Amino acid sequence: MNTELEHSFVGLLGENQNIVHKICRLYTNNQDAHNDLFQEITIQLWKAFPNFRGDSKFSTWMYRVGLNTAITLYRKSKRTIHTQEFDNIQYKITAEPYDDTEEQQLKLMYDAVHQLNDIEKALVFLYLEDKNYTEISDTLGISEVNARVKMNRVKTKLKTILNP
Repeated sequence: MNTELEHSFVGLLGENQNIVHKICRLYTNNQDAHNDLFQEITIQLWKAFPNFRGDSKFSTWMYRVGLNTAITLYRKSKRTIHTQEFDNIQYKITAEPYDDTEEQQLKLMYDAVHQLNDIEKALVFLYLEDKNYTEISDTLGISEVNARVKMNRVKTKLKTILNP
């Protein structure tokens, strides 16, 4: 591949790599699995990059490739390998009281989201990324109406999980 294409890819990936990290956080439970998934998504993005036509924003295309890669690997690994949860150990420098309420709420939310199926996880992720239903439907390859219906069902499911 030519150097110009390489520089373009590296620049766009650098600007948008947080998208990949967020997808990895959603579909993995430990740092090793996160790193492996990040690498696999990066490889798939690189392989697909020459075919990126610019019909959508790079970030939208990146979400689609990243989520498809994660979902594919998630389905394969679900049959074979189980990962351990992230350690929630917080290292404190001073003895000042620390309010971890927000972190605990975030952990509960992540635990609830981990109970969803792969498409539901992707929907929640995109919703929390402030993507509108048009962007969500484009990224997931479903109709806008279907995205809205699924999101309402997922919200109900999450409420049930969080408030048994």
